Amino acid sequence: MAIFTGAGVAIITPFHEDGSVNFEKFAEHIEAQIAGGTDAIVVCGTTGEASTLTHEEHLEVIRFCVEKTAGRIPVIAGTGSNCTETAVYLSQEAEKAGADGVLLVTPYYNKATQKGLYEHFRIIAEAIHIPVILYNIPGRTGVTMQPETIVKLCREIPNIVGVKDATGNISMTAKLMSLADGCVDLYSGDDNQVVPLLALGGKGVISVLSNIAPRQTHHMCAKFFEGDVAGSCKMQLDAIPLVEALFSEVNPIPVKKAMNLMGLEAGPLRRPLTEMEEANAAKLEAAMKDYGLL
Repeated sequence: MAIFTGAGVAIITPFHEDGSVNFEKFAEHIEAQIAGGTDAIVVCGTTGEASTLTHEEHLEVIRFCVEKTAGRIPVIAGTGSNCTETAVYLSQEAEKAGADGVLLVTPYYNKATQKGLYEHFRIIAEAIHIPVILYNIPGRTGVTMQPETIVKLCREIPNIVGVKDATGNISMTAKLMSLADGCVDLYSGDDNQVVPLLALGGKGVISVLSNIAPRQTHHMCAKFFEGDVAGSCKMQLDAIPLVEALFSEVNPIPVKKAMNLMGLEAGPLRRPLTEMEEANAAKLEAAMKDYGLL
């Protein structure tokens, strides 16, 4: 059984102006997501700026999210690293904190062969007892996990259950699902390819868009699963201009700007991320107005 079906928010981490984590606002964001119908929370991922959190902050944010969510929806913790030992440590701590699963990105910079990727994920998964979702995002990591490797991991390691696919490569995803024969829970990692991946047998999306439009993203998935494919497709297409604006600069720069425009107080970004360029911010604001968020 999948950890979740539908829209899981890749939740931002709000900061105070001094750069410290704003737990008061984080609690508000968690409540707003649950009230908005979000099906799961993915904490400390790319959108959550995990790469600029210390290990202590990283684990504190996971613990806080689990505590505040209180079992109402699943919490999946981003615990990946390009160091296998570090990923084992973070994953074990996330399990102790009560996370329902972990999201593990492929090793970045040092990369690995397909054999190395298999070993990396096997070692981490065997060190914990909760489900693992793999995260394939070559545009950020510089390494592509091949369909055969994903299927081998999901078939041979009991608690590796699926993949967040942010390859943007529909042909590769189709090949993955044809090889999987049902053993891979597929989640779109791109907000502009939710419905296409659902059509290939996907379980849902791990979404940036959900930070500002949780109900709409949930319904996009729910309509598909209810058989209203045309309605789901319309929601996907209606969201495209906003999604393009949300990715006009490096994520999470635009989505934090969007939340601040909505008065949700996401706070600043940690360096090296910088505030959104004025021209792009103006386009984002216009797209948000057209979508009905402002």
